[in-house]
Amino acid sequence: MPNNSSLKQVKHLVAIGGGHGLGRVMSALSFLKEQLTGIVATTDNGGSTGRIRHDHGGIAWGDLRNCLTQIIATPTTASAVFEYRFSGTGELAGHNLGNLILKALEDMQIRPTDAINLIRNFLRVKSFLLPMSDEPVHLGATLPSGENILGEVAIDNLQQLPARLFLYPNVNASPEAIQAILQADVILLGPGSFLTSIMPTLLLPEIIQALKQTSAHIIFIDNVEHSPAAHLSLHDRIQWINQTVGENIVDGAITPVPIDETALNIKLLVRKLNADDVTYRHDRDLLCSAINDMLVALR
Repeated sequence: MPNNSSLKQVKHLVAIGGGHGLGRVMSALSFLKEQLTGIVATTDNGGSTGRIRHDHGGIAWGDLRNCLTQIIATPTTASAVFEYRFSGTGELAGHNLGNLILKALEDMQIRPTDAINLIRNFLRVKSFLLPMSDEPVHLGATLPSGENILGEVAIDNLQQLPARLFLYPNVNASPEAIQAILQADVILLGPGSFLTSIMPTLLLPEIIQALKQTSAHIIFIDNVEHSPAAHLSLHDRIQWINQTVGENIVDGAITPVPIDETALNIKLLVRKLNADDVTYRHDRDLLCSAINDMLVALR
């Protein structure tokens, strides 16, 4: 592991996002153990998660499950069971067993945050993972034409940028997520799909208020996009975040693409972040090193 002396001094780091990006961050920073909390977007409606939501309702479990298993550095029998995906052509084909277990706990009237804690203990995961909300919610977008569409899959398939994003219905943020943000000394936004992984959590009014109140350094980690957000420059993405929250909250940004930092008025770190073997996946050591160096720059 590279020298991460500044990261090791962090008392409470919160990472906000979803999908594979947040999982890589949680995995890279898992040495922080109980000092690390991930707040996960729960608006996904694709794949196994989408099928479960369509047939049975509930929150989106897929990204929470993904983050849990990515934190585990050395796979165990328990983690293999949790990640098992059914094959074949029957009704279970394509479903992930972890998603079904979490959905079963939800159907047993166990609050999603508490369900995740049960599975954390089962998998012996020390770091915390929190759903952005314990209530079912979908991501929506308003197009420049004024038309509204609903669902992450539809938004990812857009050929143009939406004019705005919204949550439907209006839901409350999980109390633990609010508390984690208020107690943090470092908050990471990303990496991950900007519109559908990072932005959903930032649309919750209580999260917005907590981000305004926190004294934490807030760092945005840029991502190579293959969705409508590919049309957004780093400057545009930071503006989306700041305008959504209602004030300038981003202190620094880590990006693989050189940019004129004077236009951003924040600390900027240009670094290679992708793994050599799978270019769309972030390298854990490179992530750690970049986050550590950004913390040094923000002192």
